[in-house]
Amino acid sequence: MEQILFTVSETAELLKINKNAVYNLIKNNVLTALKLGSLKITKTELTRFLDTYEGKDLTDLNNIKDLQI
Repeated sequence: MEQILFTVSETAELLKINKNAVYNLIKNNVLTALKLGSLKITKTELTRFLDTYEGKDLTDLNNIKDLQI
């Protein structure tokens, strides 16, 4: 069965960031979570997040801008 819910730790591992960064994304309404015992992120939400913020600089979540290379 395909996994559709991810914990904060699993999400951090998938995104190659630390757990605190995932909590910051949730706190700043960049990533939407749901609470089922603990916070969970759906596969659909992860896909939306990646599609929406592809090519963006998320260093400052209060000032998201296009990635400058």
